[in-house]
Amino acid sequence: MTTTTTRTDAPVLRTVRSRVGRAAVCGAAVIALSACGASATSSASSAAAAGTPSSSSPSTSTSSPSAAGSAAGVARSSVETTTGVAYATSSPTQNLDLYLPVSDGTSAVPVVILIHGGAFQMGDSSMETQYAQQLVQKGFAVASVNYRLSGEAAYPAGAQDVKAAVRWLRANAATYGLDPDRFAAWGQSAGGWMANMLGATGDQATIFDDASLGNTDQSSAVQAVVSWFGPSNFATMDEQAAQSSCASGSQVHGTADSPESRWLGSAVSSSSLTASTDISAYVAKATTLPAWYLAHGDSDCNVPGGQSAELDAALKKAGATQTYVVLEGAGHADPMFDQTQLEPTIAFLAEQLGL
Repeated sequence: MTTTTTRTDAPVLRTVRSRVGRAAVCGAAVIALSACGASATSSASSAAAAGTPSSSSPSTSTSSPSAAGSAAGVARSSVETTTGVAYATSSPTQNLDLYLPVSDGTSAVPVVILIHGGAFQMGDSSMETQYAQQLVQKGFAVASVNYRLSGEAAYPAGAQDVKAAVRWLRANAATYGLDPDRFAAWGQSAGGWMANMLGATGDQATIFDDASLGNTDQSSAVQAVVSWFGPSNFATMDEQAAQSSCASGSQVHGTADSPESRWLGSAVSSSSLTASTDISAYVAKATTLPAWYLAHGDSDCNVPGGQSAELDAALKKAGATQTYVVLEGAGHADPMFDQTQLEPTIAFLAEQLGL
């Protein structure tokens, strides 16, 4: 394990990596809704200037994708975008926006699944448009997923939707020239919890699997995960917030009126479902894990940075390949993420998916 500290004009980036082999509201809660899923407006040069370290090697992960070109491709002379593609039929919300890159058709392309934030109660796939546009220009196919929010359906419906979307993408991979062995999930805040969930549960049956949503013969596993300022365990959020530098101003998550509690249907502090939100518990049971890229600000008063630290510790214990970046002084959905983490995140995805 190595620890590197790099000074920037804004928050300090502290990156912790581990490379050992082994056989995911707008945060959980967000007050400033306009900050959720912030657009990727920074240039690649600004991220490079920040001196952000690259992601860890994929060679140590047993869930590494097969070699590029192992699946058939579909030729496209220009980027193709289709919005509102249904992946299930039990709710109009169950749709995604599909971005397909230019391709000579020689081989299938890797897929990045973008999952929007919004405290599990708001937001939609359009929040990820600018990220999707940047990724598709790099040669990735992108699926920006909508899922049922807490006002429509209680937990774990939204998570079941995200799983169903992944299965649908694999079932239709040949139609769009997607490589079913090269899938990644990237979420911010609440979307980060969704991405973490996909990464941790790909090889095990959980409450997040709903056969009625279709394509049960397909896997919902992903080969790489990116979570920016995402929660990982609803039960420990308030305890971690109390230990943070913004303890008195931190959002409270355990009470019945918190976004997480509204999603669960009762207070996090007493709900029988709270334990099932603990991503580390699924990590401990997994036999195969993808590579992870975690980024979190240590001045996040909505989703405490301890959430990513907790998951990082579980990934290390499980022997997963992970990169963990701490942005010192950064808050929730801080512009610093786009400025310093966009380029290394895309580099991580390219490396892990063999692009």
